[in-house]
Amino acid sequence: MIYVSQFGVNMKAFVAGATGETGKRIVQELIARDIPVRALVRDLEKAKSILPGNVELVQGDVLEAGNLSAALGDSTVLLCATGAAPSFDPTGPYKVDYEGTKNLVEVAKAKGIEHFVIVSSLCVSKLFHPLNLFWLILVWKKQAEEYIQKSGLNYTIVRPGGLKNEDNSNSIVMQSADTMFDGSIPRQKVAQVCVESLFEPASRNKVVEIVSREDAAAKSFAELFAAVA
Repeated sequence: MIYVSQFGVNMKAFVAGATGETGKRIVQELIARDIPVRALVRDLEKAKSILPGNVELVQGDVLEAGNLSAALGDSTVLLCATGAAPSFDPTGPYKVDYEGTKNLVEVAKAKGIEHFVIVSSLCVSKLFHPLNLFWLILVWKKQAEEYIQKSGLNYTIVRPGGLKNEDNSNSIVMQSADTMFDGSIPRQKVAQVCVESLFEPASRNKVVEIVSREDAAAKSFAELFAAVA
């Protein structure tokens, strides 16, 4: 089966950050939808041990801008789940969360990518949030969001609450930018939101904040995206 995106083209997904905890789940959700996947990875052997065998692996790094055009190949949509790992390098979040995203945006524009989806975070607009003690990581995520919004690309910015590795049966709650400030959500549900945004016209050019709650009413993805301004 060939999947066609909301833009009417045969879909092939490029995933940056594909071996991370959220990225690998995005790959799983794409494969479950029979969408061909091209994954950008730094370590091929590690990727082979983590990702399904039918994923096209491309070795590279979001900080190596000159190699990204070839890495994207014939992809039509791009999903970014990169993020700086905790370290003593004060430039980590600036390089990965901002410069790396800028590089992806520029190559996406040059290659005519139809939809750019990125995993960001709740509270990116709160300068004094404790997470900014990690080398201003939320500040750089917010800068990356703004770069995407000004790029002219069709985008969906997904801001999840606290990320949990184990899935649960709670329903997804989705709201517009800067309206949620706490809560958590399984990474699998974040991955589902990212992938479903590719098929929902109401997801285009929106910032969506997501958590999951036991007491929330179950809604379709079409309803969730449509309710966000």
